[in-house]
Amino acid sequence: MADTAPTASRRSPLADAAPRLAAVTRSSGGALRLAELPFLAQVNVRLDAKSPAADAVGLALGVQLPLEPDTVVHAGEVTAVWLGPDEWLVAGRPGTEGELEGRIRTAAADAEAAVTVTDVSAQRTTLLVGGPRARDLLAHGCALDLHPRAFGPGRCAQTTLARTQVVLVARDETRAGFWVLVRSSFAGYLVDWLLDAAVEHV
Repeated sequence: MADTAPTASRRSPLADAAPRLAAVTRSSGGALRLAELPFLAQVNVRLDAKSPAADAVGLALGVQLPLEPDTVVHAGEVTAVWLGPDEWLVAGRPGTEGELEGRIRTAAADAEAAVTVTDVSAQRTTLLVGGPRARDLLAHGCALDLHPRAFGPGRCAQTTLARTQVVLVARDETRAGFWVLVRSSFAGYLVDWLLDAAVEHV
């Protein structure tokens, strides 16, 4: 007998917030752009940055793992975010986490190096904060100096925004805005804060 039980559709942590985020984007007249980027593939990687595995993994991904603290490297649809001297977050298109994990493991094995690879895609969601007033909005709740000279394209940081732990990534171009990676359980609170703070910047 065929299984006729309904399958649960995948639902992002901020699905219910999408209309409110879109409303702020519209009412700001382009000054702010707020949106969730749901289901990005996110793979945590730990290995010796000085080992041949680092280069091998970079070749397998098509993007070298950044070695400079608090930097991001982007190529094609893969982004590598520096989290520590031996730790990175590799992000890609939704649904590619298994592929990314496999490529990393294979490359490290070929280099005969120890590596820890963990799929953390379900742990966080990603908010896009863009527009000319994006830095002003984020600075309202973040202690980092977000001026382009200090935190320009290609920079990242593990920091707090509105007392919430986030990974903040400045995208490749200044106009591209920021990624705010936040734990799913705190995403609703952070969106409420952003929407309240946005009132002052619209």
